[in-house]
Amino acid sequence: MSAAAPSPVTPRPGGVSLAVRLTPRAGRARLEGLRATPTGSALAVAVTAPPEDGKANAALVALLAQALGLPKSAVRLTHGDKSRNKTIAIDGAPEELMTTLTALIEESNRHG
Repeated sequence: MSAAAPSPVTPRPGGVSLAVRLTPRAGRARLEGLRATPTGSALAVAVTAPPEDGKANAALVALLAQALGLPKSAVRLTHGDKSRNKTIAIDGAPEELMTTLTALIEESNRHG
C-alpha cells in the first residue's frame, strides 16, 4: 500500500471495519488490491458466486475469514447488502487485524 492511498481498514472497539468493493461472478475468488471508490479506498474482492439471495455476500465473508484465518462468525457484513461497496466488521484484536490486513492488502496489490 502506498503512502498516497489511505487504508480501507479502520479500528473499532473489538475489531476493525474494512471497506470492500465486491465483484460477483468472477472467474476465480481472490483479493485484488486497493481500488478507489466514491467514499475512499476499498479492498477489491472477487467471488465466483452470483449476486442473488446473499450468495456473493456469503462468499465474501467466507473468503475474508479464510484469508485471515478466522471463523466465519468473526466476519460480518455491516453495510452495503445490495451494493458493490460494502463495509465488513471483523472481530478480534484491532492491532493484530490491522497488521494482518495491511499485509494482505500489500500482497494483493502486488498480485492483483
